[in-house]
Amino acid sequence: MSKILMVVTAADSLTLADGTAHPTGFWAEELVVAHRELTRAGHDVAIATPGGRVPPVDPGSLNPEVVGDADRTEEYRAYLAAIRSELDHPIALEDVSVADYAAVVLPGGHGPMADLAFDEDLGRILATADAAALPIAPFCHGPAGLLSATDADGRFVFAGRTLTAFTDEEERTGGLGANTPWFVAATLRERGATVQDADAWTSHVVRDRNLVSGQNPQSSQAVAQALLELLAG
Repeated sequence: MSKILMVVTAADSLTLADGTAHPTGFWAEELVVAHRELTRAGHDVAIATPGGRVPPVDPGSLNPEVVGDADRTEEYRAYLAAIRSELDHPIALEDVSVADYAAVVLPGGHGPMADLAFDEDLGRILATADAAALPIAPFCHGPAGLLSATDADGRFVFAGRTLTAFTDEEERTGGLGANTPWFVAATLRERGATVQDADAWTSHVVRDRNLVSGQNPQSSQAVAQALLELLAG
């Protein structure tokens, strides 16, 4: 089976519009569902972060009141504990050779807005993967990481591509609200991507050739399934 690169934020805080620091990290459901479904299918998932730093989990994503289901919250906790050794020893993005992988996955959480969106090593990885037509699967706030990818002339690699991401409406009503430092979907549009929004908090996946994107945490399962289908050819 294939070896898949999962790029995860290493940021544990995001500076908000008012200058305060908001605790953040990766969103548990998104990482857990993607990792679980890909490994269940027999693929080898390698976790990578900026600088090889240990990725922090967003505390809100393990809060039963936020998740809305105590049993699911415990399920996520248990899974993260089971892959603790992988999370504690990620690959540094600067050491990644794209030729070693068959696909790139980017789960969200607000963390990518603080680091992945501006990471030059991730930009290199994504530009190389896209040029090789390797599947790239960002979802929720993970598409913020796409913003790191520019070509030799400084143009956004994913300009003109169709995708989805955590919507401005979702950010305003269930995310950081008016205090968000910037909106992922709006910024992707400004950079030239065509961003398709579905109803807030519903599963929504968009595929544009090798690019498979998901709108929100509710899309985690569908993104994993779409990626598996793409890998199967």
